[in-house]
Amino acid sequence: MIPASSPLRHRSFRRLFAAQILSLVGIGVMTVSLSLDAFATGGIQAGGLLLGGILALKMVAYVLVAPLAEVLLARLPRRPTLVGIDLLRLGLVAAMGFAVAPWQIMVLAFVFFAVSSGFTPLFQSVLPDLLPDEAVYARALALSRLAYTVESLLSPILAAAALRLVTADQLYFLASACLAGSALTLLATRFPEGMVPRKAPFLRRLSRGLRIYALTPRLRGLFLMNLALSLALAWVLVNTVVFAGARLGEAEQYYTRLMACYGGGAALGALGVPRLLADRSERGVMALGLAVFAALGLTLPLLPSGQLLPLGLLWAGFGAASSLVLTPGGLVLARSAARADRPAVFAAQFSLSHAGWLLAYPLAGALGAWLAPEPALALLCLLSLGVTALALRVWPAEDPLVRPHAHPHLPADHPHLRAHPAGAGRQHEHDFHIDDLHPHWPQTA
Repeated sequence: MIPASSPLRHRSFRRLFAAQILSLVGIGVMTVSLSLDAFATGGIQAGGLLLGGILALKMVAYVLVAPLAEVLLARLPRRPTLVGIDLLRLGLVAAMGFAVAPWQIMVLAFVFFAVSSGFTPLFQSVLPDLLPDEAVYARALALSRLAYTVESLLSPILAAAALRLVTADQLYFLASACLAGSALTLLATRFPEGMVPRKAPFLRRLSRGLRIYALTPRLRGLFLMNLALSLALAWVLVNTVVFAGARLGEAEQYYTRLMACYGGGAALGALGVPRLLADRSERGVMALGLAVFAALGLTLPLLPSGQLLPLGLLWAGFGAASSLVLTPGGLVLARSAARADRPAVFAAQFSLSHAGWLLAYPLAGALGAWLAPEPALALLCLLSLGVTALALRVWPAEDPLVRPHAHPHLPADHPHLRAHPAGAGRQHEHDFHIDDLHPHWPQTA
């Protein structure tokens, strides 16, 4: 029986959630096909370099187009706009199946990612109107994040099954079918009334969020830990197809199996994070995930060559370690800003994380092309450990939310001091966030 507080009790949310999963799986299957195309074109020497370039284009599209798309789409009717985005993406993916030159696929992929950059913010804007209860809305956000983990498991499994019947190029049409399913599901969903945007424009949120990020030590540490993960994880996302072709001899068959193992590990890791957070801080769990990932990466040269079982377990370990880093991030963001500033902080996180991937994807592809896959991964893991060490210096181990601080320049009858009674020198303590009244981080906790 579904609990009363679960958003899955709402039919419209169930359909939206299904549409999101179908959309993500469509993108995932398309990415599998892009990876196989990159390997078929570039081979062992340049396949990773080509795929890294394609994924870097994705980050460029998200960073440059997402702010503009959010502004342009904010006041349009949401259901027909989301359906239109799905139909446009469907056509672009289908066109990839007919492309005959690598540059054609790269252009279509860039346009696809540019169009996709408008889908997620518009989709997320529906949830608070559909689920006005804050507790239910919070669970809906958690399920929406879980959809990405589900996709990382389903996409390679679906692609592997399809490759028994079709060629790699025909996977683009399977991706189109998933996007068609998303569009049909959205058409069958009743959307809530109300078109007034609840958030300030993206660029205004971004500038405010970047300021909060720069002045909050735990957020600077979060950025560095995300960067450390992207440096190592980019190798998995870019070079697995090359590794499968070079070491296992069959890219189509073994790439999808390894990525399915990665997705399964990511799902198991995400399920285990709440238990770990019961005993450890977010900082500790994320550092553990980065250390485990790096240790696993450094063991790759020690594994028996050409044996799928130990490699599958290693890729599952990569997925689990990634979840230890990615899952707690939302909690860190939420507790590092006042409620009114959370959209700004999430906007900053969006841009900063994509900037990290924009560096990591081409770097992983270039190292994979210049070196063998194993030393490329080892070097990236060592870089990841170095950035992790810096993050642990920036983000103190003792990091309480409640911090004593003073407001010597505020009048005694200021509303903030009435809400939080102060002692001598206007000193008091409460959950501390950078905002207009608290422009600087306290020097002592």
